[in-house]
Amino acid sequence: MTAIVYKLVDRAAWNAAEAAGSFTGSAVDRRDGFIHFSSAAQVAETAARHFAGQADLLLVAVDARALGAALRWEPSRGGALFPHLYGSLRLDAVRSVAPLALDATGQHVFPEPLPG
Repeated sequence: MTAIVYKLVDRAAWNAAEAAGSFTGSAVDRRDGFIHFSSAAQVAETAARHFAGQADLLLVAVDARALGAALRWEPSRGGALFPHLYGSLRLDAVRSVAPLALDATGQHVFPEPLPG
């Protein structure tokens, strides 16, 4: 579907993933049984819905092809297809990690174009 998918991760969790050599997901990911990702068209809405006002948030760009069959596009809110990773995120699939600043209204500021 798309070559790059995005994960929003707090800095402490990402630092732990780097130390461990892989990312096993957030508490929500582990509860749901897969790691939630977003496409470029979805990531800003995901940030607004699930991470509003959260500082120390990172935008992790991941090569979707490197994830193989473990990455599945499945219906989510409103029937839109979202990428879900069934398994751990290998760090060698990560293309970039960028901090997301907050503007004066508490909205995350995304780089344009998105990294990847």
